[in-house]
Amino acid sequence: MFNAQQLAQFSEKETPFYYYDMALLQRTLESAREASQKNNFHVHYALKANFNDRLLTAIKDAGFGADCVSGNEVQKAVDAGFDPKKITFAGVGKSDKEIRLALGHQIFAFNVESIEELQVINELAAEMGTKANVALRINPNVDAHTHHYITTGLDENKFGVTKSELERSASVIKSCEHIELVGLHFHIGSQITDMNVFKSLCVKVNEWKNWFEERGIPIKVLNVGGGLGIDYHNPDENPMPDFKAYFQIFDQFLDRNPQQEVHFELGRALVAQSASLVSRVLYVKNGQKKNFAILDAGMTELMRPALYQAYHKIERLSQDAPSEATETLNYDVVGPICESSDCFGKEVTLPVTQRGDLIAIRSAGAYGEVMASKYNLRDEIRYVYSDELS
Repeated sequence: MFNAQQLAQFSEKETPFYYYDMALLQRTLESAREASQKNNFHVHYALKANFNDRLLTAIKDAGFGADCVSGNEVQKAVDAGFDPKKITFAGVGKSDKEIRLALGHQIFAFNVESIEELQVINELAAEMGTKANVALRINPNVDAHTHHYITTGLDENKFGVTKSELERSASVIKSCEHIELVGLHFHIGSQITDMNVFKSLCVKVNEWKNWFEERGIPIKVLNVGGGLGIDYHNPDENPMPDFKAYFQIFDQFLDRNPQQEVHFELGRALVAQSASLVSRVLYVKNGQKKNFAILDAGMTELMRPALYQAYHKIERLSQDAPSEATETLNYDVVGPICESSDCFGKEVTLPVTQRGDLIAIRSAGAYGEVMASKYNLRDEIRYVYSDELS
């Protein structure tokens, strides 16, 4: 992934930093846009994956909308130039302040997750003398077969309304004069690589769409969420997901009327492979049972391994060509934070490593920079962009 010139420049920069491959990002966006446009599908980018300014500009310029989960994300999307008519606002706990902000921007739709939220949005819209477009988020009870912290579509999860609440939801919607039901919203989880899961989702979407239409409630938009995963183990061999296969699943199995729009909310799939966290080895501790490579990056820069036990490919960066004779050792690759969970990988096979070596933690473009913290009073995260290297 990195050439000798880049590695030479990396060695001169203060670590840790996020390195963004802007060319790969552009190719990924073009691939997703081409595949979605073939079926006239609408894509909203999930800002929670990464709201780096350079990335947002590229995504907005590619013609995508924005999927937001906070008032500040809504404002960020507007400030970045996204058309408010392409902005959706999701989340189970929208505050009155956030709702008013989104109403003021006249966004495309609120993805509403409870009956109480329907009533609150209606009241606030009435106070502001406006009308809110809403998409009712339904919990389809589909198992995404992913980590339990990032599954969202089961009855046991906090997201969306359940089957037992649909009758009352429909009644409340009809009684609210300041909300307009424009669609149904579904999202079952994240980092899904089994396409059969999306087939199961289509079956559920068809069922609930028919339920509303049979009761004389027209549905303009079917928002099927996102969740498409990436290949964390082989980032160079598979630098982007198979968007064509993904969108074909919905084209083939989703029943829709000619006038209905299908919307998606993709985050990780668009940006994850575009970045690596580049760090430097501070110390190597060689023990009787363990070897530790201690980096200057920690869970404060990349939280996913500590939070989800997530895998990221870890590489030692070297300007020397690898050979069969290169000696290797297994290391626990850890950070400097005063927590035992501050570990990027256990028993990671690397060329023999020493103080000062550069390490790349791959596929870090999603839920990396945005989850960075100042715990232990750490420095602000730095970033380097490929098109700014000489």
